Amino acid sequence: MATNKLRSFFEARDFVAAPGVFDLVSAKLADQTNAKALYMTGYGTVASYLGYPDAGLATYTDMLDRARAIAEATGKPLIADGDTGYGGLLNVHHTVRGYEKAGVAMIQLEDQQTPKKCGHTPNRHIVSTEEMVNKIKVASDARSSRDFLILARTDARACVGLDEAIRRAEAYAKAGADAIFIEAPESVEEMKKIGASVEAPLVSNQLHGGKTPILPQAELKQMGFGAAIYPTAGLFAAAKALAIVYDDHVNDRQVKAPLYPFQDFVEMIGFQRVWDFEEKYASLLAIESKS
Repeated sequence: MATNKLRSFFEARDFVAAPGVFDLVSAKLADQTNAKALYMTGYGTVASYLGYPDAGLATYTDMLDRARAIAEATGKPLIADGDTGYGGLLNVHHTVRGYEKAGVAMIQLEDQQTPKKCGHTPNRHIVSTEEMVNKIKVASDARSSRDFLILARTDARACVGLDEAIRRAEAYAKAGADAIFIEAPESVEEMKKIGASVEAPLVSNQLHGGKTPILPQAELKQMGFGAAIYPTAGLFAAAKALAIVYDDHVNDRQVKAPLYPFQDFVEMIGFQRVWDFEEKYASLLAIESKS
């Protein structure tokens, strides 16, 4: 049902704002909002799960495990970063099958060379249009349902220019991508040109601290974008709050940063289910404790 919702949003041109989630706490918090979808950020997931930079160091298994855990813990459609598909065409086929089975609603695949890098950092390189088109064709064939969506990302803007990025976007849509993600346009004018040039549903990467202007959703929609992902805002907010709180602790200062209330966190993380279980099976638990 979640994947049907995501497709219907694109078809109805109902703008999708997807907050970036990077662990199970961020995912559960974002799931409580009125967001239409969630975005599992590769940048944030690799950082929070492995403590590594987003530079092609995480494996398919690393990312699949995280995607599965997030999808199982939340109710909203999940858009998940699948990097380059983790190899050649057979790997792409395997990756798409795995992400779909894990409960992901849309997989993001990109045309960078391996090892890939964060799209707002230097020294990125791209594969040929033909190679990426073949990956998208395989990805499209691999899915068991058309409601499992493919988001094709191109990093061509930084490598060979915006016009080539737009040409690639058109080729990727023709090959079977359900939506397009042109990474890191550097001005409002470039974003307007993308919106006016690409007919397929467009996703804007609203990366705080990155190269692309952060714009109101109404303005993005007017430009022609159907969705926006916000991969770093939650991660950076959490990191800043943690840095302040930890510094207060070690320097024996009273914590002044706003804290999520204990009782609210208890409820959000699911303690009530534990208590309900304990009440239902109280007699069995009593026997177990005596054995």
